[in-house]
Amino acid sequence: MSDAPRLLVLWCPDWPVVAAGAVAGTPPLAPAAVFSANRVVACSAVARQHGVVRGMRRRDAQSRCPDLAVHQHDPERDARLFEPVAAAVEGQAVGVEVVRPGIVAVPVTGAAGYFGGEEALAELLLDEVSANAGVECQVGIADGLFAATLAARRSALVPAGGAAGFLAPLSIAELNQPGDDRAELVGLLKRLGLRTLGAFAALTERDVAGRFPRDAITAHRLARGLSERPPLRRALPPELSITEEFEHPLERVDEAAFVAKTLGERFFTGLARHGMACTRLAIVAVTEAGEERVRVWRCAEPLTARATADRVRWQCEGWLTARDGRPTAGIVRLRLDPEEVVGGQALQLQLGSMGRDADAAERAARALVRIQGLLGPDAVVTPLLDGGRGPAERVRLIPWGDPRTPVSPDAPWPGRLPAPSPAVLAAHPARVLDDRGAVVACTDRGELTGPPATVAVEGRSPRPVLAWAGPWLHHPALTTRGRRLARLQVVVEDETDEVALLLTVTVGGTPQWTVEGSYD
Repeated sequence: MSDAPRLLVLWCPDWPVVAAGAVAGTPPLAPAAVFSANRVVACSAVARQHGVVRGMRRRDAQSRCPDLAVHQHDPERDARLFEPVAAAVEGQAVGVEVVRPGIVAVPVTGAAGYFGGEEALAELLLDEVSANAGVECQVGIADGLFAATLAARRSALVPAGGAAGFLAPLSIAELNQPGDDRAELVGLLKRLGLRTLGAFAALTERDVAGRFPRDAITAHRLARGLSERPPLRRALPPELSITEEFEHPLERVDEAAFVAKTLGERFFTGLARHGMACTRLAIVAVTEAGEERVRVWRCAEPLTARATADRVRWQCEGWLTARDGRPTAGIVRLRLDPEEVVGGQALQLQLGSMGRDADAAERAARALVRIQGLLGPDAVVTPLLDGGRGPAERVRLIPWGDPRTPVSPDAPWPGRLPAPSPAVLAAHPARVLDDRGAVVACTDRGELTGPPATVAVEGRSPRPVLAWAGPWLHHPALTTRGRRLARLQVVVEDETDEVALLLTVTVGGTPQWTVEGSYD
């Protein structure tokens, strides 16, 4: 028997693409994709027909679809434009929860009884969103958010108690929904021959807990049609809700962004001190005219301080910039209410919270000292950016507990590599050849014996050079085995993309090439 609540999920397909296209004026039927860090995070149905898929590199996607419209990932834009959709659903049903821009969930029981059944409710919401928001969407109903979301992608109404049977034949890849980051787990399950959700659900809880990473326990519950985690049966202290009142009403998005950061950190810290983390966040805004706006955000993973601030900022921006239903006055009060919480162990300790949360800093320090006691003082180190000429020289690893004092970060450092620095540092041997196949060398005057044509790293096959710059002679203090060095930047053609490398070469005599780093 499923312990998951019965939900209706309304899903707007490829919402990041729809929102980006609406801002850029892209034709609705044009192939388009949204990119983050040079990889596809969402693409239109027309783009998928050309072979574009989520996770693909931009170069590969454009090679498969030359007419692809390229948009940059912008969560704030997606949330702002999704507000009219959420408002249209909220006009007909109570308890609307925004899962993420593009997906809203609604409790079914009360609304279905009022409108004459689940099917009637689904048809009503489809018509309402189409008429008031001008957006195409799909609806699914099932027990639990995970099953209801997959049902919405298939426009299915799963009978009560039938979530496990509905999920069983679906691919195991469905566990890796946007924002879940379960690609590694899905790959492991496929290699073990567990290719459907039903096959994974057939394993016992003990086997999953003992043989798989911790995230697999949550994934196993979802595959069985259960809620993501058992409910935390604990009364919530009233002080977990936080309220902020403003002497000057918030009317601009930049003001809301500043307030959101402060509220997010206060809210997260308050929950952490009680050993809890939030998975459903209610954001309540009261305007100077007495109007009240409420929106609930449901989250697959417990909210961090930054994730809380993001949702507060997105929601305030959606309210303040809405075309229809915009408040008639500025916001004078914001309140954050934890609608659903889980035990704090569901959220790993953030080392980055040191200095902001004294309790977290103390717990982290005790854990690190404990590791040092087991493995030795040099087993726990933290990086420190210091002075130096090369990127690798600037990173010092400081044992935990030792003073973190830079030696000379602001010294002139003649010959220092200018910004930007490589994103990834390396020390791989390389071979740089000219167009005749001869090894390129650097003379004592800092000149190359020929233009670089190919670069081979660690004995792999040579890659053609698309562009290059340099060389630049190092400061005389920088040598290797008594020989001066020079730097060269090259852009080489990789299997699916272009890669920029930072190379070093010995000056004079037989050249020795090394890859010092690569640029993102």
